[in-house]
Parts: sequence; structure tokens; C-alpha cells
Amino acid sequence: MSLSDQQLKYYHTKRIKAGLSLTLDGCGDDDCWHTANVLTDFTFPWTQQDPPATEFRALWNDDSFYVRFDVTDTDVVLAEGADVMEKMIGSDRVEIFFSTGLELNPYYSIEIDPRGEVLDYETRYHRQMNWEWSCEGLEVKTSLSNTGYIVEGEIPMSTFQKLGCLHEDNVGSYLVAGLYRAEFSHDPSGGPVIEDWISWIDPQITPPDFHVPSSFGTIRFVE
Repeated sequence: MSLSDQQLKYYHTKRIKAGLSLTLDGCGDDDCWHTANVLTDFTFPWTQQDPPATEFRALWNDDSFYVRFDVTDTDVVLAEGADVMEKMIGSDRVEIFFSTGLELNPYYSIEIDPRGEVLDYETRYHRQMNWEWSCEGLEVKTSLSNTGYIVEGEIPMSTFQKLGCLHEDNVGSYLVAGLYRAEFSHDPSGGPVIEDWISWIDPQITPPDFHVPSSFGTIRFVE
């Protein structure tokens, strides 16, 4: 599937103003964030209910791409485990995927929980995971409160270029990307953790799966 085959949803990420720099603190306090577009278009694709609020922001400069998720969650689930994989799979978290194209061959996934645990991996469609991959230059900061959590991340622009994920057309540069959230909650009756899934784009498939071309949109770099 080529980019021309599908009209993709998009988010415009603004350039950080000349002379300014953004410092991650995990709290969203840097003044640069006030200039970012705020994306709130997140839904539960597989359940008939209104999702708790999720906000996404992104900014960029010649050196880095910065992302921030503000998550409303009064029942944060944090799993324990012997390694990052065990901790992440059972925890609330946000996720960003970016790809070499809609063929998803390959694409790259970064999942971050409220503690700042990171699960990053390379994948080929469908779900052919390479768990040995790690995102070069990734920096993450997070904070957790009684109303939810904030995740901030920085990825070097050079990383996208090396991976073949920084695309160009006659308008400018962009990423083919997906934005997601694992929204888990404790069962009041003491049963297993309840797992729900939030996405920027409804993949319009069953069973639930983010790892499909129809869950991707575009993040376009604008001045």
C-alpha cells in the first residue's frame, strides 16, 4: 500500500522558535509547549464508551522531535515483573509507532509507561517483532499524579533519517505514525485487570490490533 492509496489523518507539529530550546522535565512545564498544537482526537475503537482524556503535543527543530502525552487516569495500573517486557505488557502506557511506509516493512514502536519504563522494538507486518532494537538517542521523562500522568520524549531527527522514516513530498517532511494508549483499570471485584485500548485513528478491524496500516496517520513538520 502506498501513501497515495489512502487519505491519512494528519497532525501538524510546529518548529520551535529560533533561539529557543526545549528541556524535558516530565511535567510539561517548558514554555515551548504552549506553542504546540494539541491533539485530543482519541477514541476507544473497540468499546462503546467515552474514553478518558488524552492530549498529544509535538514540536521539532533541526536536531530533535519532541512529544508529550497528557493522560487523564485516576486508576493507573503498574505491573511488576522480572524485566521491562513483563512490566510494560501489564501496565497503562502510551505508544508511538513510526514507519518506513504503509507497508509497515519495517516500522518502529516505542511504548512508555508512567514510571518511564520503555519498551522499544522494530517490527515487520504482521507482528514480526525484533526485540533487540532500541531507539537511538531516545530520551524520556515522566510524572505521575492522582489525576493521571505525563510522558515526554525526545528523538533525534537523525534517527528518523537513518531508519528511512523521514518522508518528503512537495509540501515538506512528515512521518507515517500512529498514536495509542493502553488504558487498563483494576476490576472492583478483584478479577483480572481490565484492558482497553485507545487510538488516534480507528483501525476499523477486529479483534483489537494497532499493528495494522489502517491505524497510521501522518505527523507533518511545519514551520
